[in-house]
Amino acid sequence: MFIFLVPLYERGYREVLLMEVIVVKTQEEGALAAFEIFKRAHEEGAKVFGLATGSSPVRLYELLRSSDLDFSDRISVNLDEYVGLAPTDEHSYAYFMDEHLFNAKPFKHSYLPNGLAEDVDAEVVRYEGILQENPVDLQLLGIGSNAHIGFNEPGTPFTQRTHKVHLTESTIEANKRFFEKEEDVPRYAYSMGLQSIMDAKEIVLIAFGPKKIHAIKGLVEGPITEEVPASILQKHPKVTVICDEAAAALLTK
Repeated sequence: MFIFLVPLYERGYREVLLMEVIVVKTQEEGALAAFEIFKRAHEEGAKVFGLATGSSPVRLYELLRSSDLDFSDRISVNLDEYVGLAPTDEHSYAYFMDEHLFNAKPFKHSYLPNGLAEDVDAEVVRYEGILQENPVDLQLLGIGSNAHIGFNEPGTPFTQRTHKVHLTESTIEANKRFFEKEEDVPRYAYSMGLQSIMDAKEIVLIAFGPKKIHAIKGLVEGPITEEVPASILQKHPKVTVICDEAAAALLTK
């Protein structure tokens, strides 16, 4: 494992933001590094944890489940949820979170978008209101091969808050491995917007494997552009990127 700081975005004459990049050899090492960040935040009194789904955080959640950290007085908010899936559907993110974390480590309150909401506009307002009432202390992120974070696809405005998203074909292709057939993959999801994510006090992003190589390059060293949604993180004051050597291979630092 090696760690380096990337100077990013100058605001005024003296203040320069630094993104911490931790490059690890294995996913296990990456999960342990992420766990230490969660543990430190918990010990420092973080009350609200923003959580993610997908394959990247699975080992981290295993470590949290087996730890002695108590989340019964803490709050969680999730990045996203598929439209049209009930919480009891094994493909829903509510089900994923129960299976991988909440059943073993319950929080005081755990909030996710309601995939079965009949009124889309009302659900967007409701969930954004929850985020405003519960400012996130530590936000966990993964990243898509097209550099989406949450379900904020390329072209999403940096000012976007919680919204309903029409998923791109590349995202559907990436997620079909979790479903029996590609046609079963939902085409829409609710997601925290990029500005909602940026409101978090601290962010940790984890990425593994060669499919994330261009996304990590764009996130860390590319121009800040809405065509690379994760590039907005260069403007955040406290971001840690944890990636393996395959995902970090194009970085020049």
